[in-house]
Amino acid sequence: MFVRQMFDRDTWTYTYLVADTASKEAAIIDPVKEQFDRDAQLIEELGFNLKYVLETHVHADHITSSGRLRDRFGSKVVLQQASNASCADILAKDGDVLTLGDKEIKVMHTPGHTDADATFQIEGAVFTGDALFVRGCGRTDFQAGSSESLYSSIHDKIFSLPDETLIYPGHDYKGHTVSTVGEEKTFNPRLGAGKDLEAFAEIMDNLNLPAPARLKESLPGNMRCGADLN
Repeated sequence: MFVRQMFDRDTWTYTYLVADTASKEAAIIDPVKEQFDRDAQLIEELGFNLKYVLETHVHADHITSSGRLRDRFGSKVVLQQASNASCADILAKDGDVLTLGDKEIKVMHTPGHTDADATFQIEGAVFTGDALFVRGCGRTDFQAGSSESLYSSIHDKIFSLPDETLIYPGHDYKGHTVSTVGEEKTFNPRLGAGKDLEAFAEIMDNLNLPAPARLKESLPGNMRCGADLN
């Protein structure tokens, strides 16, 4: 399985290109509008057939390029069912399976950051979006977020995977690129080392974070798969 991690420095967002090398079928996860040319060029250079554009959630901090990628490559845009995004070709639910060649992409509904977060499991890796970061997690104070739901999503689903499972996050602000389930179970200061729900909720309730700078344009734009609003 091919995995390429790409970074948007303005929004600290990771985009992932994954592919089955035998069939050349590929998916891109959480693409950023401003990086469309970079991503499209790489897909074409590597000769991949972009089958899916996978969104881990309706983002509040950047606008997606999913619609443009679909137009360019004939891909299907996938969002989690609870998003109710009318622009999506597939509204995936928990347990759904997509394929790249003979490789499977398992869709896990991991609400908490928003009510419509998805984690994508591909072989020995999970792409967690804003649910779980390296030594952190996404906020839970808007978009129908819930500390209780996020705690359950991570402990009951992600942390139930084998310890060696790779974790590829949606963002990082300290230069981390990848972790493992075992590391996060042990070292994550919000969710690991036996932290219970009460302790986690207290941490999340006291973050006092400002709203994302691009919130007002990102949410409506992403519900339209990045289409410009007139």
